[in-house]
Amino acid sequence: MESFKEGDIIELKKKHPCGAFSWKVLRTGSDLRLECTGCGHQVEIPRNKLVKGIKKIVHI
Repeated sequence: MESFKEGDIIELKKKHPCGAFSWKVLRTGSDLRLECTGCGHQVEIPRNKLVKGIKKIVHI
């Protein structure tokens, strides 16, 4: 299982409509709150769905 911490940057396989691929982890748990590094949009996504779409994790 992937391990995430607050502040990590996650690169996803699909891009956000603004064109950015990377997201910043704001909150962890069974759901993760992410913020798009391109436009600042925030989403909350279940951990199991997020793990499938990850390309790379940059630990800070």
